[in-house]
Amino acid sequence: MECKWMGYDCRKMKFEEHEAIIVSPKEETALGYLAVKTEYWDAFPEALELPLLEKGFHLCFLANENRWGTDQDLDRKARFIRFVQNEWNLKPKCVLIGMSCGGLFAVKMAARYPEMVGCMYLDAPVINYMSCPCGFGRGIRLNENHEEIMKALDIKTIGQLLAYRDMPLDKLDVLVKNRIPAVLVSGDCDQSVPYEENGILLEEAYRDAGIEIEVFIKPGGDHHPHGLPDPGPLVEFVLKQMERGNGV
Repeated sequence: MECKWMGYDCRKMKFEEHEAIIVSPKEETALGYLAVKTEYWDAFPEALELPLLEKGFHLCFLANENRWGTDQDLDRKARFIRFVQNEWNLKPKCVLIGMSCGGLFAVKMAARYPEMVGCMYLDAPVINYMSCPCGFGRGIRLNENHEEIMKALDIKTIGQLLAYRDMPLDKLDVLVKNRIPAVLVSGDCDQSVPYEENGILLEEAYRDAGIEIEVFIKPGGDHHPHGLPDPGPLVEFVLKQMERGNGV
């Protein structure tokens, strides 16, 4: 179904029985790049989606079965990305836009399909399940999220969750090996996904390996709103990495 989203032409469709949307930039600005929102469609589009559309990126989203990056969702998303790239004649590497649980999707997606990812924008990303949703550190334990993740991962006991070894933090070595650039945003007062228990793990792994990363910590910032007051530095980083990753 053809429609409009934020003033841009878009197509809503079903892909493998899941809701999907593809948004096109103005024809005269199109660069052939694809941005993929990994979770929470319509949440904080001003953070990066709208600025990238304005620059000439295509944008897409595919609904997930759950928020916890299971293999079925990751593999379906990869097939969808390839479909969009082929259908719209786009370049082979995309940028992943991951906010909160969308950040864990981006990390796990990039680790599972590194050849498809030019860079990642991670905003208050969930990296460590013991912090979010379990709340074993400074994070707030949300019972509904705790029950949701155990159901999604088919885990019956807290002991099994403690022993789970497919968290985003377990994928950082793959990101490092493939040298996938990232730009990271977080608030230093985030109570839902504390930076010092989540994003910093990725930042330290990247800095130790000498991989390109930019980090923006918002003084006094909580989990919401996502993004920066001025998205310019994020757009600049993504453009540079997409040009490099796609051989431009």
